[in-house]
Amino acid sequence: MKQYHLLVSGLVQGVGYRHFVKSRAEELGLSGWVRNREDGQVEIMVIGRQEKINKFINLLRKGPILARVEAIKSEEVKPLDLSLFGRFEIIR
Repeated sequence: MKQYHLLVSGLVQGVGYRHFVKSRAEELGLSGWVRNREDGQVEIMVIGRQEKINKFINLLRKGPILARVEAIKSEEVKPLDLSLFGRFEIIR
């Protein structure tokens, strides 16, 4: 199991991006959270198997139809936050 911190930039707020993220994470069986940041980026913490996280990141590059993803910064985080297992939430 791996945990990654992701920052997504571009036109990613106000276009359903957080709901897209949550749906894709749940489809892949990933845990974590997503939230909008004041600087216009979307921040994501995700936990799961490496191959599923890789697939997740590839899906995030496209996003929902109205989104325009310019960049995704990813960093592996240790140790794992075990409190996140089993759910993926949109937080504020």
